[in-house]
Amino acid sequence: MPYKPKRPCAYPGCGRLAVREQYCAEHQKVMDKRYNQYERDPASNKRYGRSWKRIRDRYIKAHPLCEECQKQGKLTPAEEVHHILPLSKGGNSNAENLMSLCKACHSRITAESGDRWGKGY
Repeated sequence: MPYKPKRPCAYPGCGRLAVREQYCAEHQKVMDKRYNQYERDPASNKRYGRSWKRIRDRYIKAHPLCEECQKQGKLTPAEEVHHILPLSKGGNSNAENLMSLCKACHSRITAESGDRWGKGY
């Protein structure tokens, strides 16, 4: 199966190729840190602390495949855990409100709900 071609990292001055993201692995971490520090709602940062990381790791270990891809008959490793009802809208981190997803499905669902990229536009 052909893979998507690699693209140059979008970080200024970086010539490395990015496999799946806009940035190479090193600069993706920098951009994620910048997003969490300057752009993300501070209340959201408090909700996604160390305890969330433990819950997330435990859930993804129990559910290693993307649940959206499984509905379509595809087997894709899960990379992220999604809150079905977002914490900002009264959701919680109980297993009934969580869903393991691959990055593509999580980005699509988040964009459709307008949680991250839909604000202010």
